[in-house]
Amino acid sequence: MTNQGPVLIGGFQSGGFQVATAEGQSGLQLRIVCVVEGSPPIFFPTRMLNRISRICALGAVLVALGGCDTMSEMFTANMPDTHSGRPSIVVSLRAQEAYLYRGRHLVASSRISSGKEGHRTPIGHFRVIRKDEGHRSSVYGAFCDSSNRIVKPDVDSRRDRPPPHTHFVGASMPYFLEFSPGYGLHQGYLPGEPASHGCIRMPYWKARQFFQIARIGTPVIVKS
Repeated sequence: MTNQGPVLIGGFQSGGFQVATAEGQSGLQLRIVCVVEGSPPIFFPTRMLNRISRICALGAVLVALGGCDTMSEMFTANMPDTHSGRPSIVVSLRAQEAYLYRGRHLVASSRISSGKEGHRTPIGHFRVIRKDEGHRSSVYGAFCDSSNRIVKPDVDSRRDRPPPHTHFVGASMPYFLEFSPGYGLHQGYLPGEPASHGCIRMPYWKARQFFQIARIGTPVIVKS
């Protein structure tokens, strides 16, 4: 019998990476398959996963749970910063992308979710006026009981009345970079379209990277 390599029999591909099930001569085994465009696949048998480094194991978990975009963002956001120019941020609402520069050098980019219809993200030239790593919204959130269990989600504290024996808990907005009163870049859910109340949501790793590099006074340009 010819000694053949593993044969892919199922899985998914996204962003240049692939997670799949492969079948070799020993039968069906679950394997992680990373396919970089233009390169042959790399197969990792299940029994070998315990021997790889923590960072690779974390990457595998992120692929399984959050998709390959998450793993790619984790690695690119933790690459050494080789430029030392002054930081600036440019946001394209049409492209749903944010760009971080040092001087004229583009050092990072990120997918975003900006303001939905009726809650448009303001357009113009701004500067970072506040940084708050553990920020919570003072307007949008949920009404919770004394044990902080959600009783009524998705509320506007300015309009909605709290049910009896509840209190308001603002929505978590980590790595908040406020560039206009009430508007900022922060980590949040990205459904693939504008969906926020006006802020600019980013994936966790990219929000942290932008937060760490930006300073009070960093220019922020938001364009259509």
